[in-house]
Amino acid sequence: MPRPVIAITMGDAAGVGPEIIMKSLAHADLYERCCPVVVGDANRLRQAGRIVGSSLAVSSLGSIDDRRCTAGSVDCIDLRLIPDDLPWGQLSAAAGNAAYHYIRTATGLAVQGQVDAICTAPLNKEALHLGGHRYPGHTELLAALTGTPEVSMMLMTPNLRVIHVTTHIGLLDAIAKIEPGLVERVIGRGRDVLVKAGLPRLKIGVCAINPHAGEHGLFGRGEEETKIVPAITACQARGWDVEGPLPADTLFFRAGRGDFDMVVAMYHDQGHGPVKVMGLEAGVNITVGLPVIRTSVDHGTAFDIAGTGQADERSLLEALRQAVALAPGH
Repeated sequence: MPRPVIAITMGDAAGVGPEIIMKSLAHADLYERCCPVVVGDANRLRQAGRIVGSSLAVSSLGSIDDRRCTAGSVDCIDLRLIPDDLPWGQLSAAAGNAAYHYIRTATGLAVQGQVDAICTAPLNKEALHLGGHRYPGHTELLAALTGTPEVSMMLMTPNLRVIHVTTHIGLLDAIAKIEPGLVERVIGRGRDVLVKAGLPRLKIGVCAINPHAGEHGLFGRGEEETKIVPAITACQARGWDVEGPLPADTLFFRAGRGDFDMVVAMYHDQGHGPVKVMGLEAGVNITVGLPVIRTSVDHGTAFDIAGTGQADERSLLEALRQAVALAPGH
């Protein structure tokens, strides 16, 4: 079976993306599982290589067809958008604009079938906006580039999978947006990932919105009964093993000990907090519902340590592993 080709976008060039890419591609066994090709700026990767003490050679590619896919060499589709003197750890419109174009280029390759999956290093939302591209983050940007009306964010650690009904909106707006059809669609998208991963069990726990799941109307305004219960009932009618709505604190405790294969969180912090406590270093972000496979690190640009060589590559390595596992035919 041929190795899947994974396009790694460099993210914000002023952040830790270039460093964790160079550290990750130094793991020679990675090339046994896939063919990684960076979409970014070759000179910035070379600078990052010097910072982390890497001996890897960076090759500038004019086309994805020029890839060599050999350990010890980094293939880079070189967009040449980053000035050589770009400071590390500082907001930059140039870096934000470049991060957009890395994603745009990689998405085009994926849609055309020239790469099997996209794995993204972190971008900075403020820099993205400074560069003229007003998206809340990767998830929404990828949805726009692929013309996908609705996608979901799933976070994964070795022991926990969490899919979100809402993500980058305020809490009041999130509660207003939640409705049974949306909850049902998110459960279905998440279950499809579990099926594709070949899990022998597909047990899904669904979070409530209010403390103690509303305590039969004592807390909140009946959101559980009107917004969540109909979706769970519909999923159960399909024969799916779905339980809820459950108090989030109890559900995440049970999920942590292995009672559930996936948790459905209602809003951003409800899902992100437990995941990051349980395994930020090995956390992976997957965009579910796109016509292409996209995985990502579960951390930001870390401007405070960018350019120092301290960044940990384990989340990117896990994101690459998940990209391979989800790639078509693998």
